[in-house]
Amino acid sequence: MKTFLSLLTFLALTSMASAAKEGWLDDYEKAKVQAKAENKKILLDFTGSDWCGWCIKLDKEVFSQQAWKDYAAKNLVLVEVDFPRGTPLPEATKKQNDALAKKFQIRGYPTIVITSASGTKRGELGYVEGGPEAFIKALKKAD
Repeated sequence: MKTFLSLLTFLALTSMASAAKEGWLDDYEKAKVQAKAENKKILLDFTGSDWCGWCIKLDKEVFSQQAWKDYAAKNLVLVEVDFPRGTPLPEATKKQNDALAKKFQIRGYPTIVITSASGTKRGELGYVEGGPEAFIKALKKAD
């Protein structure tokens, strides 16, 4: 029984570790399929979710705000491309994230990349001060 409970605890923790934040995907190929089906662009958030101060600030000031969630739901498919230091990711997710960072030549965090549904890069930006409204305005300019 003790081994069974340990296994359940392990499975619960590993499934939580691999899940992107609410409203976000962590699978780029699924995002492309969804973006094509919904005629939306893809927003890739290259982040160090558990160590990068500016990433945490962007998440708190923009991505967790209702104005952002409303805008994103209508216009974007969101993908979290995470590079945590203290949270293990599944090997497939790590490989995908490394490949995306190489493809889009990511040099720092946070980096936001906007692509078409097919994956063609349309724009890039980083942290923007001023909450969701300022971020959305900068995002539209970057596209």
